Amino acid sequence: VMQTKNEIFITKAKDVPQCDYEVDVIVCGYGGAGGCAALESFRSGAKTLVLERASDGGGSTALSSCEMYLGGSGGTSLQNACGFKDSTENMIGYIEASLEGKGDSKKIQLYAENSADHFEWIKSLGVTYKEAAHLGRIVVPESNESLLYTGNERVSPFCEVAEPVPRGHVPSHEGDFGGKIFFDALKQEINSSDIEISCDSRVKGLVINDDNEVVGVAFKKDNLMQYAKANKGVILSAGGFVMNEEMIASYLPFQTKFAAPYGNPWDKGDGIQMGMSVNANIINMDEAFFGVYFYPPESLTNGIFVNAEGKRFVNEDSYGARVGYFCSQQEDQKIYMVIQNEDFHPSIYMNKLPILAVAETVDELEIEAGFEPGSISSTISAYNLFAKNGEDQDFKKDPKWLKEFSKPPFAIIDYSFENQASPAYSDRNGPLMFTLGGLETLPSGEVLDVDGNIIPKLYAAGRTTAGLPRTGKGYASGMSVGDATFFGRMAGISAANNS
Repeated sequence: VMQTKNEIFITKAKDVPQCDYEVDVIVCGYGGAGGCAALESFRSGAKTLVLERASDGGGSTALSSCEMYLGGSGGTSLQNACGFKDSTENMIGYIEASLEGKGDSKKIQLYAENSADHFEWIKSLGVTYKEAAHLGRIVVPESNESLLYTGNERVSPFCEVAEPVPRGHVPSHEGDFGGKIFFDALKQEINSSDIEISCDSRVKGLVINDDNEVVGVAFKKDNLMQYAKANKGVILSAGGFVMNEEMIASYLPFQTKFAAPYGNPWDKGDGIQMGMSVNANIINMDEAFFGVYFYPPESLTNGIFVNAEGKRFVNEDSYGARVGYFCSQQEDQKIYMVIQNEDFHPSIYMNKLPILAVAETVDELEIEAGFEPGSISSTISAYNLFAKNGEDQDFKKDPKWLKEFSKPPFAIIDYSFENQASPAYSDRNGPLMFTLGGLETLPSGEVLDVDGNIIPKLYAAGRTTAGLPRTGKGYASGMSVGDATFFGRMAGISAANNS
């Protein structure tokens, strides 16, 4: 038995005293990825066992808004009902551009080719969507429209690469609980099948035979070590590693300085470590999602972000994750918004942000807020000229949001990361973060080793892998749940069909 720091170990099959289960496919983790993997494994004819560390399924998917980033193939049925067409090539073009070379082109292509069908699969579970679009700037609809923009589709330079199309699909509801709606539907379908679910079961490691082939898992339940044999494959879908302090300190030292972990309590990296124990390759471990969401109200987009030198650094109509990335690149993550009174309508996202100064002129404002004379005022002078001419020559902000600073009073709000806190986690300062790195897999879900070879009978999906979303800078909300559910399905089908 070989042990790792996180109590993950390998067991030789010859040392297993007895098998408590013998199935075709074992799924380790019962969130969005694991649930979809299990269902497709079962539907493909495989006897399937799900092991979940928590007392019930759901994982981070059930805690999310359950936006899914979907399109292509002429558009999903929801996009079409709302009057939008979306070609597969257009979707691929946007995703490739937004991930700036970090994306897996084969995964992107498979996802774009099949995500419209994936939406129908999700609907077949009984998840309902309202055929209405919210086309404003919003994080999660406050009403019950189901289609929205969740990325930088309308933002330069991406709108010049691909036609802007809304691809955020969120279950119809008022309030932020789409994940519960989706997972309840998935769980009901699973409960009506012969899939066996064992909760309060922490998988401690893989079981391998003398040929180093994965043949099962060891797991702890009721304080007893138990073993399950997998005749066809093991699927690792145990979430990311954002709740593992040692791992985030090692792989994400920069982001950990300012970001607060966001996920379910069991995002401890167990699945990643299990893969690593059999020489699996890990990639993209230095990437994480975090964002600065300063809207609603969208009128705040009329303001500008400046750094400690009073200089702009981003087109303010960018999506929250992209804004967050550029904010993180400013010295000590010190960032400020300059706004005029008629556009300032504080939201819940701003409840802890200090207003540094209010003044009748920009010159007075920068002095009162402690900036160098001429710093912000010179930035505003240039910006006002851009607004007057209808073209942001510095950052290509959409002319829709260009507005002269001409109606005092003006204010400076301190958006520095140290002041930020989510409404859901008021005790945590800093933007919320989850991980985007993990096991390297093929689109089929097969796990690759450090030499690029397939590890037989080992599969993975969701945040245990480096999936579709590979950068926070290029992230669009819905890429993670869309990725987890779709590639979870691919892993389930692949494992079940393994001979």
